[in-house]
Amino acid sequence: MKIENAVPYIGALVTGLDVKRMTNSEWQTLYQTWLDRHVLIVRGQELSKADFLAYSRRFGRLKPHMIKRTRDPDNPEITLMGVTSMAKDGDGAKLILNRGEGWHTDSPWDTEICKGTQLYGIEIPSYGGDTLFANMYLAYEMLSDGMKRLLDGLVAINSSAKADTTRTREDRVRDSARSDAKKEYVSEHPVVRTHPETGRKALYVNIGHTVRFKDMTVEESAPFLNYLYQHQTRPEFTCRFQWRVGAIALWDNRCALHNPINDYHGYRRVMHRITLAGDTPR
Repeated sequence: MKIENAVPYIGALVTGLDVKRMTNSEWQTLYQTWLDRHVLIVRGQELSKADFLAYSRRFGRLKPHMIKRTRDPDNPEITLMGVTSMAKDGDGAKLILNRGEGWHTDSPWDTEICKGTQLYGIEIPSYGGDTLFANMYLAYEMLSDGMKRLLDGLVAINSSAKADTTRTREDRVRDSARSDAKKEYVSEHPVVRTHPETGRKALYVNIGHTVRFKDMTVEESAPFLNYLYQHQTRPEFTCRFQWRVGAIALWDNRCALHNPINDYHGYRRVMHRITLAGDTPR
């Protein structure tokens, strides 16, 4: 097994490992690397759905996606993700947006947020379809002391129906998705959260789901939130992962943002997705 840092502050690339046969010592090394680097990329795997489930369970309890239509009928913990991205043209071709496009963390509108998310590459486009990740420990630590004092103790209101992220969900509803996909989920979480395993502080807002600060209006919150959205995705906080068939990406939703890039027009990008149940941010 070989582990290399992707960039200085986030991401680890793992090669030379078969996750179906790894030892307990190798798994412990993987888990600690994930905590240290926030995004873990393991390349060169050949996994059945049962193999992927078994590997994922080593990292924690699994949590099925809230929309049943997207789940594998035989393995509800696996979300089936298959997207063809098409550009609009003179013939009226429809632009199908990448699910979850834009910077976000998974399920911050839930009371129990995802500990981590795993994607396994099944079919990869000839070009594009990369995923970006950003380090929210570093985003918090690089704020001024004055901004830290302002943010510590603030609570963010997060919504599943924020306009920037609802278009794909609304499209699925029009395409006969489950009616309760229209339901809005809202939660309150600290703007600065403490990671339950590392004890480090991380910035916990995102442009995809954070609406405003508690006890403040959207208009009052906007100047600070807009600054934080730009700050938290500074290039030096990020890494970019180029997908390959057989690669597994695991990211820590407690301290990392991600952004799947919609730039593979005319090609399919098929993934299996598993989320790990987490905790209520503190």
